[in-house]
Amino acid sequence: RNRCQRLDLSGNGRNCFLTGNPDSHRNLSDKGLRCLLDVPRTSGQVYRSAYHSSGRVFSQSSQPPGEKIPSLLFRCVGQLPHHFPAWNIQNSRSFHTSPSLQAAPVPLFWIIVKPAQKLLAIILGRSIRNWWKALPPNKRELFKESARKNKWKILLGVSSLGVVFVMFYFTHLEETPITGRARLLVFGKEHFRELSQMEYEMWMEQFKSQLLPETDARYQVVERVVGHLAESNKDIPQVSALQWVIHVVDEPGVNAFVLPNGQVFVFTGLLDAVSDIHQLSFILGHEIAHAVLEHAAEKASLVHFLDFLSLIFLTMIWAICPRDSLAVVGQWIQSKFQEFMFDRPYSRTLEAEADKVGLQFAAKACVDVRASSVFWQQMELAETIQGQPKLPEWLSTHPSHENRAEHLDRLIPEALKIRERCNCPSLSGPDPRLIFRLNMQHLLESSKGREPPNSTKQDPSKPKPDFPHT
Repeated sequence: RNRCQRLDLSGNGRNCFLTGNPDSHRNLSDKGLRCLLDVPRTSGQVYRSAYHSSGRVFSQSSQPPGEKIPSLLFRCVGQLPHHFPAWNIQNSRSFHTSPSLQAAPVPLFWIIVKPAQKLLAIILGRSIRNWWKALPPNKRELFKESARKNKWKILLGVSSLGVVFVMFYFTHLEETPITGRARLLVFGKEHFRELSQMEYEMWMEQFKSQLLPETDARYQVVERVVGHLAESNKDIPQVSALQWVIHVVDEPGVNAFVLPNGQVFVFTGLLDAVSDIHQLSFILGHEIAHAVLEHAAEKASLVHFLDFLSLIFLTMIWAICPRDSLAVVGQWIQSKFQEFMFDRPYSRTLEAEADKVGLQFAAKACVDVRASSVFWQQMELAETIQGQPKLPEWLSTHPSHENRAEHLDRLIPEALKIRERCNCPSLSGPDPRLIFRLNMQHLLESSKGREPPNSTKQDPSKPKPDFPHT
């Protein structure tokens, strides 16, 4: 039976704002309060956070100049204990370099060999083409005649090669934790985690001058959210097995990611973009789900398998195309076909799965799961207001904000049942999704009211009216 963590909603509440100034967090962090955010009740609180810039995980946007936006509205209740032994959180930021004998040879080997494989396939295909061109016409006819006579042997050889690939695929299938989905996993988990340690050191070197200290309240908020999620879901072996190390990067991008070894990176831009702790908890639950479900190893395994298969087609392209220029075009078409037919759809599938599992993690932590879809609606609104071009979903590695919100809306009823089974406190106040829709309607009506009385149609060449800020 799933172990559920109940949040104490009793106690005297007080409102407090967290801004970008670390000093403004001091009183909150020193008292070590457990913070639960109420969903904002006014249109300004709902929408102001949507103007902040987005990072690698999300789309790019920018904040209007000269506007100071409060980032997090907290409802702080109860006293947070100083020690959480079950959270399994490390605060150390010291570098840890794996000894040379413990380096990850298998992933590193394929990373180094992959470009060489493509180069060899190109050289082999080009050599076959030049050899065929150099053959006299009579010898070409002999080869064609021999191929016709031995077509069944050739077909048997090709079929045997296909059987080998199929056997390799099915013998490397594993069951995904939690969801039970069958997936291809080529790399060993330990090898991949050792490789992720190298990636961790790379990120630490890049962000070493931007890391917030552990005394910063923004760091402590992230630490408590991750810790509470880990504590609430420690009945899952993959969650309790990892040591969750927190890193908050002073970077305006709306971004967060978790490495396979449990290293959590959160940008301050994300803390500015979320409206409440419920949204932050869901997003961090989503990123933790990526690590728990081992999506990085799964995606690398699929890419490696497809790249190995593509070597056959790459050799054929360079052997069949009469000129190098046509072969280059054919190689580009083949790579784009693989990217848009396999790589990106698979990435969107993994993102949807992480949303589902992350929502379950948040539900067991007694988070208001209804706020999850509101976050993506806010991101959609921010892009609309800023006039950012909308690319079709099939061009992206992530689902569109609109589809993501709709997917979460379908998952929320089950997540609410999980909260009930966990004996979580009842959700008080109106549904944040309803508040968002009402505020959206209010903003649209206000923007219409600001149009000149003689204008009956919006000229597409003119800028759209600004939304009011209240």
